[in-house]
Order: sequence, then C-alpha cells, then structure tokens
Amino acid sequence: MLIHPMPDPIAFAIGPLAVRWYGLMYLAAFVQVILLGRLRTRQPHIAAAGWKPEHIEDMLFYGVLGVVLGGRLGEVLFYHPAYYLANPAEMLAVWKGGMSFHGGFLGVLLAMALWARKHGRRWMEVMDLIAPLVPLGYAFGRIGNFINAELPGRVADATLPWAMVWPSVDALPRHPSPIYQALVDGVLLFIALWLYARKPRPYLAVSGLFAAGYGCARFFTEYFRTPDYEVSVAGWTISAGQMLSLPMVALGAALLLVAYTRTPANTH
Repeated sequence: MLIHPMPDPIAFAIGPLAVRWYGLMYLAAFVQVILLGRLRTRQPHIAAAGWKPEHIEDMLFYGVLGVVLGGRLGEVLFYHPAYYLANPAEMLAVWKGGMSFHGGFLGVLLAMALWARKHGRRWMEVMDLIAPLVPLGYAFGRIGNFINAELPGRVADATLPWAMVWPSVDALPRHPSPIYQALVDGVLLFIALWLYARKPRPYLAVSGLFAAGYGCARFFTEYFRTPDYEVSVAGWTISAGQMLSLPMVALGAALLLVAYTRTPANTH
C-alpha cells in the first residue's frame, strides 16, 4: 500500500522568505496560460478574429486577480464560512492552500467581463478564447493540493494498487483524489477542449463545452474525494462540490444549445 510522501510544503527559502510548492504550482498555471495562449492565437480562425498574444498577456493580470480573489472568497463562503468567521485573519492566508475552483471560475468571469468592456470585445467571445487554457492550470492547482496533503480521498479498497494512506488523516487506505481530479478534470478535459477548439466553432460553444465538461468531470471525481460536507435532496446525497458543479453543467448545456441553434454562422 502506498503512503502519502507528506513533502515539506516549502520548496525553498531565501532568508526569511519561504517559497511554497502551492504558490509555485499557481505560477506554473499562469505560465502555461501564456504559452498555450500564444499557440491559441496562432490558430487561423483565432488570428482572423484579431486576437494576438499580447491580448492573452494583458488578460492574465485580470485573470490572476479573478482566480485568487474569487477562489479564496469561494473557499470562505462555499465551504468553511463558520471557520473563517471565527478566524478572519486566516481568510488572507492563501499560501496555506484552500482555493475554490467554483469561486475562482466566478472571479474569472467577472474579470474577463471587465477586460472585455475595456477593450470593446464581447464578454463570451473572450471566454471562448481562453476556455481551452484553463484545465491544465486547474491540474497544477490540484498537484499543489496533493503536495500540501489537502483534499484526501474517500476510503478505498486496500487491494487497489494505488490506494494511499494519508498520515495526516488516519491509517486507512484512501483514493488519491487530487491526482484523479488533476487527470480527469484537468488533463483529459484539456485534451478534449483543445482538440474541439482547434476548428471554428459557433459563438458560445467552446465556453459551453468547458462549463459542461468540467461540471460533469468534477461531479464524477467528487465520488472519490472526502466531501467538505454533503446535502441530501430527495433521498440523494451529494457533496458540496457536486452541488456547485450542477449549475455549471446546466449553464454549459444551455450555452451549447444556444450556440448550435441560434448562431451557427458566427464561429470562433
């Protein structure tokens, strides 16, 4: 049976400055946005719409604010409001981990709306552009969670080859759920979305596929993650992450429906 390595969350220190693996994973996520963004703007249908690499770089500042502020606010409001109300100073301790993807998603939506308004672009046109750049960034974040020994999985069958004991939790074999989410919600979704977006698609379609794809992937991988809390609806128990993912599935399905029924000629 595997045992979580429990690495030191501090990657290295320079004098009193400690650089944490979690922060480095976020830095890697932002770097890959720039690199993939440059590739994205070279795609003929994207370049024809006037998109250039410098647009991606300019958006990144807005995106970082949206991810960090939205992700932290989402963690506070969606998952642990009582704890943070009792420990308000901890709300700012982002270096310790604790970022909500759903909160970050809402933060990025708002940030891109501000960027689009400033530059005279349609909001969802911007989202169609950047949607394929998001999943790999998410995967880096989940790797950071794993290094921090956050988000332990549910108890697994001890015969599962990759079942893992998390010493910070207990001595039971568990699913390495951050790795599952990095691979399924991150890498697999990236591959599907990148291949889909390589060709011109109707306005809203790429954003719709991202929202629906992530919502479905996250709903699935939540079955392997120890939930922050669960709710029962009509006898059906779902986790907080699943509950927050359902609106994304509905939103994505609606965007795809509109994309392929109302704007078939407007492609991006």
